[in-house]
Amino acid sequence: MSFYSQAFTHLSVQKKNHTLWVTLANPEQSNAISLEMVESLTRVLRFADFDSLVRVIVITGEGTSFCAGGDVKAMQNKTGMFAGESNELRMRYMHGIQQIPKCIEELSKPVIAMVNGPAIGAGCDLAMMCDLRIGTEKSKFGETFVKLGLVPGDGGSFFLQRVIGFSKAMQMSLTGDLVSGAEALNWGLLNYLVPVESLMAETEKLADKVAGNAPVAVQMTKKTMKMAYMNDLATILDLAAAYQGITQRTEDHFTALEAMKEKKAPEFQGR
Repeated sequence: MSFYSQAFTHLSVQKKNHTLWVTLANPEQSNAISLEMVESLTRVLRFADFDSLVRVIVITGEGTSFCAGGDVKAMQNKTGMFAGESNELRMRYMHGIQQIPKCIEELSKPVIAMVNGPAIGAGCDLAMMCDLRIGTEKSKFGETFVKLGLVPGDGGSFFLQRVIGFSKAMQMSLTGDLVSGAEALNWGLLNYLVPVESLMAETEKLADKVAGNAPVAVQMTKKTMKMAYMNDLATILDLAAAYQGITQRTEDHFTALEAMKEKKAPEFQGR
C-alpha cells in the first residue's frame, strides 16, 4: 500500500499524474479544521514535498465548502483545540493549527487552492497560504474572526495582507465582511475565476501547466519569490545568483534549450 492510499482522519488524498489532490474531509462541519485534520494535512504535505513524483499540490474541500475555519461547536464546548484556559489554549495553537502555516511556508512544491465554496476564518487564511487560488462565483472569503470576538490565531494577519495588500486586508479583518466572485478576483483573493461546472477541469489544466515546467526551476522560483517579500535586494540578488548557477546546470535547462531549437515542447525530468 502506498503512503497516499492509507486512511487519513478528516482528509482524503489522491495522486494523479504529477499532481497530489488533498481534500479537506470534515463535511458535517463544513470542513472545519480539527486537530486530527492538522496532523493529517501536515503529515501529507511534508511527505509530498520530498516525493519527486509530485510536482504540484492542490488543496480543496469536500462537498460545497472549502473550509469553514474553526469548529464553532468545539469552541462553545471548549473541546479539541479549544480546550483549556488561556495559556493552555496558547500552547494548543502553537502546537496545533499554527503547524499548518509553518508547514506550508516551508514547502518547495507549488500549492494551489481550489476554492470550491466558502473559505471562512482559518479557511480563508489557509487559501491565502497557498501560492495560487482558483474559484467560482460560489467562492467566498471572510476574515471573520472579529465577528466571534477573536483574532486570526493561525497566521492570517501575515498572509492576507501579502496577497491583497494592507488596506484591503485591514478592511476584511475589521469588518468581517465576505468577498466573493468577481470582487474576489479583483481584490486578488482569487487568481482565476471560472464557471462552477468547469472548476475541476480548469484546476487540472492549471496544475498541469505548472507541473509541465522544469520542477527544480519552479521550486527555486517559488523560494525566491517567498524570500523576496521578506528580505532586501542584496540578499535576493545573492540568492538568485546561487539558484541561477544551480538551474543553469540542470539537465532540464539543456532539454529546454534543445526543445526551443527544435520548436517542440520540452519533457522535463526534474534533473
